[in-house]
Amino acid sequence: MTDTETTNVAVLGTGGIGKRTLRVMEHKDDMTPVALCDSGGVAVDFDGVDADDLVAADGGAVAAEGGSEVAALPSGRATDDSIADVIDVHDRIDAVLMALPNIPHSFIPETVERFADAGYEGVMVDVLKRSRVIDTMEEMEDDLVESGITFICGAGATPGFLTGAAAIGAQSFVEIEEIEIWWGVGLKSGYEGNVGTVREDIAHLDGYDLETVSEMSDDEIREVIDEHDGVLEFHDMEHADDRLLERAGICDPDKVEVGGILDVTQDEKPTTTTVRVTGTTFDGETATNTFQLDDDTSMAANVNGPALGYLRAGVFYNENGIYGLHGPAEIMPRF
Repeated sequence: MTDTETTNVAVLGTGGIGKRTLRVMEHKDDMTPVALCDSGGVAVDFDGVDADDLVAADGGAVAAEGGSEVAALPSGRATDDSIADVIDVHDRIDAVLMALPNIPHSFIPETVERFADAGYEGVMVDVLKRSRVIDTMEEMEDDLVESGITFICGAGATPGFLTGAAAIGAQSFVEIEEIEIWWGVGLKSGYEGNVGTVREDIAHLDGYDLETVSEMSDDEIREVIDEHDGVLEFHDMEHADDRLLERAGICDPDKVEVGGILDVTQDEKPTTTTVRVTGTTFDGETATNTFQLDDDTSMAANVNGPALGYLRAGVFYNENGIYGLHGPAEIMPRF
């Protein structure tokens, strides 16, 4: 923490999640966004990067020409390696929130490794979705501890908020039979406003994977959306909830199933986001604990709010010398 007891936060990525993180952070008096980057630009201002400036730049001439929205900010500039520019000022950053794509799946672990190699000591939080990334991060655990990094993985909605809800719901039971996570997201802004999220979700459809979608053009992604009339339904997704619940000792990964519906034609949720935990109690009863999100809470609220809540918990952990890898089912976010 800085002398003013404000957490200096760097946000990596300015897609839908990155922009909304700045908006939510406006309601957090103890957090200041001091660094921001996208693929072609970086902005650093230790008095605080202004979210209004980013919104004003969004869709402007620079972005329209394939450049960087961040470079168009008053404190911004174009750069060939924006993450390196953030790393250059790591000694003044308390926490890093990664709103980065999971494509390729090695991108986030490699980014964490870059911060560790540079000597960064602090908190890193991501909203990653892929089970296989957890395996990679676990291999880095010793390096994280040695570096003094507290890394919280999968700290969005699912995995994240809903993973934590499943862990709490499991406490009624001595044996877990099944955990079902079913989500609904409405995104009227569609693919253009949520490029990374929609592209990665499509990788869960039959016939697609991360490698396939990474090579698809934007027009090809839009064709897939159009083929489904803007409503994509997913079953048995490779979501990291399974591995994160296993890490917390809740159940084996094969007892966790994640699915949902994404509707890019409207903001209203196409289905209610629900977690169902079925298990056996100590006295032999079989029951299901259910947790639901209100349909009026947006995806942005359910991703970015928890992400900052877990970031705040990570700062507490880091200040108390607790380093290494942590999942959302192992700790509680702090409001």
